Amino acid sequence: MSEWLPTILATVAGILSTASFVPQVLKAWRERDTAAISKKMYLVTVTAFVLWSAYGFLIGAVPLIVFNLLSLCLSGTILALKIRNDRHEARTEARAGKPAAGSRREPGVAQSG
Repeated sequence: MSEWLPTILATVAGILSTASFVPQVLKAWRERDTAAISKKMYLVTVTAFVLWSAYGFLIGAVPLIVFNLLSLCLSGTILALKIRNDRHEARTEARAGKPAAGSRREPGVAQSG
């Protein structure tokens, strides 16, 4: 097998994987709407990219390092936007006197007391 083939495959896979985050970043940035984004999922994703990047450094795999660091930046941006928008929404609801999202009750449910 040619020595360049694994590098070409890794580069194409890295470009495609990294590029998959770009539309989400642009949408979240432009619309400031991250309600449908899972914070837990992006916490796991960011952690995975940190670990993959560290692994790439340990084995000296340049495509692994480059594309995981790029993906880390993009997914980290999405996570940061999600956290910022969640905090902004919570402050806005607090100012309006609305209950926090997690404290809503179903209609007709009696409180103990």
